[in-house]
Amino acid sequence: MRRWVLLAMFILPTSLLAANLPSFADLPARPELPDPLVMLNGEKITTADEWTTKRRPELKQLFQHYMYGYLPKPLPIRTTVTHTDPKALNGKATLKLIDIAYGPEATPPIHLLLVVPNERKGPVPAFVGMNFSGNHAILSDPKIPLPTVWLYPNRKGVVNNRATDEGRGTDIDTWALEQSIDRGYAIATFYSGDVDPDHKESRDGVQKHILAKSEVPPKHEAATIAIWAYGIHRVIDYMITNADIDAKRIAVVGHSRLGKTTLLAAALDERIALAIPLQAGCGGTAPSRGKIGEPVERINTAFPHWFNDAFKEFNKQPEKLPFDQHCLVAICAPRPVLFANAVEDTWANPVGQLEVLKAAEPVYKLLKAGGCDAEKMPEVGKLVASKLGYYIRDGKHSMTKGDWKIFLDYADAQMKN
Repeated sequence: MRRWVLLAMFILPTSLLAANLPSFADLPARPELPDPLVMLNGEKITTADEWTTKRRPELKQLFQHYMYGYLPKPLPIRTTVTHTDPKALNGKATLKLIDIAYGPEATPPIHLLLVVPNERKGPVPAFVGMNFSGNHAILSDPKIPLPTVWLYPNRKGVVNNRATDEGRGTDIDTWALEQSIDRGYAIATFYSGDVDPDHKESRDGVQKHILAKSEVPPKHEAATIAIWAYGIHRVIDYMITNADIDAKRIAVVGHSRLGKTTLLAAALDERIALAIPLQAGCGGTAPSRGKIGEPVERINTAFPHWFNDAFKEFNKQPEKLPFDQHCLVAICAPRPVLFANAVEDTWANPVGQLEVLKAAEPVYKLLKAGGCDAEKMPEVGKLVASKLGYYIRDGKHSMTKGDWKIFLDYADAQMKN
């Protein structure tokens, strides 16, 4: 079965790409978090209409210009269902493998694994997220093909950066699909390397296919996190056409660098109803300003391909950024966002992440959308399930079955009705 879909979503006009934004040298230093309701020119935003028509589009442009790079224009997708198992997870779910093609013929496709509860009365809510190890690691099913692209060398069953059968089912507890199915949610996941393998030495992903005719200067072209977000958007293109999925209740989730991607994808695509970036840290859910956790210079040095070249100019002076990560959260308003963390993951700056949520509150309150109910760090293990949610647990930097229970509890609170 093949489907063709063309998405009409937020696209920056060429005139905006060429806008006369200040250079790094001309930006003033501001140690404090910038007011999300003050325009670059100093104009104060006081109404919901001004936010929607002025400040929100400006922030979308600023983040792409100075940090992530401009996402390419959306392209029509071509989908092929390659495998269906109506009795997956002991008969609880229907599993489908879907190839999502887009761009020129040589563009690598996204290989999507979708599981949908069999016990349902109608369309169900869904989580969409990228994985680190390949779909074959999510379930012990020999019919799920092994990835043929580069994989992280520290993943189980990976030999010379390639998948082997030894990796099958090794991330079952990380994704805990059956728990989500039992709670009435579909799960759609794909390997991030389908869109762009995460190694800085070369770009073997989709950039060379979809950025070839880009009008954006190289300094501001989409880097890996933006390209990953673009891939999530293409999966959303498919999900909203699937009759088993409630198109108004699609959440995105991601851990660490894929959590950074989750927040960006949600900010730039209003079809995403809820975002859960787990332990996303610097460049995602933690403030770029400040001295706690991973600094901007370190992340740009260790992972130069994640962000555009303009962001590297802020390595030693992140206080000159005309925004901080609370503004990316604010772009998501009025939709719910949950920041989830671990006590021992100090590199991701859990305390600073709560400050980011609180700093985004003025926009949510302007839109009469609520805010963050935590005035101070909440108890470990207690979910703050407000529109801007927060959770911190014992343990280290990881995604666990217990985390998924919290994700589901939060989604129930925010999307069930």
